[in-house]
Amino acid sequence: MNQDNFFDICNLSLNKKGEELCGDQVKFTKTETKSTIVLSDGLGSGVKASILATLTTEILITMLNADVPLEEVIKTVIGTLPICQVRKIAYATFTIISINHITNEFKVINFDNPPILYFKKGRIVKLEIKTDKILNKKIQSSEGILERGDFIGAISDGILYAGLGDTMNFGWGWDNIAKYMERIFISQATNSRAIIEQVLSETRSLYRDKIGDDATFVGVYVRKPNPVMIFTGPPLDITQDELYAERLLSFPGRKVICGGTTGNLVANYMGETVEMDIPTMRKDLPPIGILKEVDLVTEGILTISKATEILKKCKGDISRLSSDRNGAVLLAREIIEGDSIYFLVGQQINEFYQNPLLPKNISIRRNLIEDLVQLLRSQQKEVMVEYC
Repeated sequence: MNQDNFFDICNLSLNKKGEELCGDQVKFTKTETKSTIVLSDGLGSGVKASILATLTTEILITMLNADVPLEEVIKTVIGTLPICQVRKIAYATFTIISINHITNEFKVINFDNPPILYFKKGRIVKLEIKTDKILNKKIQSSEGILERGDFIGAISDGILYAGLGDTMNFGWGWDNIAKYMERIFISQATNSRAIIEQVLSETRSLYRDKIGDDATFVGVYVRKPNPVMIFTGPPLDITQDELYAERLLSFPGRKVICGGTTGNLVANYMGETVEMDIPTMRKDLPPIGILKEVDLVTEGILTISKATEILKKCKGDISRLSSDRNGAVLLAREIIEGDSIYFLVGQQINEFYQNPLLPKNISIRRNLIEDLVQLLRSQQKEVMVEYC
């Protein structure tokens, strides 16, 4: 993992008025060494457009992740997609952004989508475009280097032509979008979602809430990473307590403790006590604790279980989190805001939670953490687990 920079990827869409499905699709994958992002815009809108765009993103991502040469990948997609007999154009367009995490180099491949938006230090930079022909289709490509504070994003036509014939004669237009985004960078660019939400909010208002075409934006903002360590459960070997308490306290990021025994273990090591924050108590959740140097202290099993439910429901979208200040919501918030989550999982069994019919090595805590880890990885989070 590149420790210096975090490639913060976010995508949001507005569906065309009256459509349940979005005809634009985005898919991205992240490994330690690279990110691959694909945006596809299916012709028209609704079910048909959605199926075609989904098919396009799936083929592209699968082949690119299998390291199939780019030309072959594009040939496959263009050869697979049918051509509209009326307009003589392909049924889906696409943009690919690939980023090398080691060198910070990026490459963009664009087929019939609006040009990429690339900002350096908050200023729009027009990339040099190289045009090739593959199967008689024009494919444009650009490349460059991403540094901290840079942003690169791909949009579908629905954003480019927002307000067409209504609030604006020719739609919003690329230059106006770029200028609007430069203003966002002056004051509000802290993460990818904040930038993209502003653009989509303006798109919605240009359409006067009657979205004329599916509008999608996917972008990458390069920023300082926000790592989180979650320590839950005391270590199997009691002589290791101090070692793991020190591991948590010296962690260079957000520090979270889940579990009363674990909280007391760390507090004892510090010569402190965990204070209870009684107003955060709910009928199904114990209150959170307060401990110097630790960002969040919660109860263990019930809170982790409830936080996992919340994360499933809101699908990693922080704006869908409840504003209720309870342990599970606060834990879910820490996890969503964290870029890489490091779990330290103690394996000492809490007899209170142990089912006597299960073997000793199958703990409820471990199963809960494994479920949560699986969920977070499916949401493209970087997750590490260490059992102690």
